[in-house]
Amino acid sequence: MSQNNSVKGFLIGFLAGGTIGAIVALLTAPKSGKELRGDIKQKSGEYLDEADKYFTEKKNQAGKVFNEGKRKYTMIMNDVRSKPQEILRDAERVYNDAKVKTKEVLNSGKEKFESETERLKSAVEAGVETYKKEAKNS
Repeated sequence: MSQNNSVKGFLIGFLAGGTIGAIVALLTAPKSGKELRGDIKQKSGEYLDEADKYFTEKKNQAGKVFNEGKRKYTMIMNDVRSKPQEILRDAERVYNDAKVKTKEVLNSGKEKFESETERLKSAVEAGVETYKKEAKNS
């Protein structure tokens, strides 16, 4: 912002100094009043044209800078909007993987539990039969 103010101050100073210098030069020149007024009018028009050209150029530059900023803002906002969606997709994938692995572990544990139950049941039945045989033999 201070650069903007210094450029503006320089331009105003340049225009004011140029105008005053031109007026002083014209007033000290040996010319008639009509010629002098014509010269002042011409120089003023030239300075105004230069100032208009300068402001038009700066306006175009400001427009370019604004458009570039707008483009960068749009890119950043698109990136910001896409990140939560990516995180959500990753979280869903992790959740689904954990769900599948949990089912696998549960099924594996269930099968192991069932086989151990069958083995224990067989051992208990064998123990009961042995007890009954021993009870008859005694």
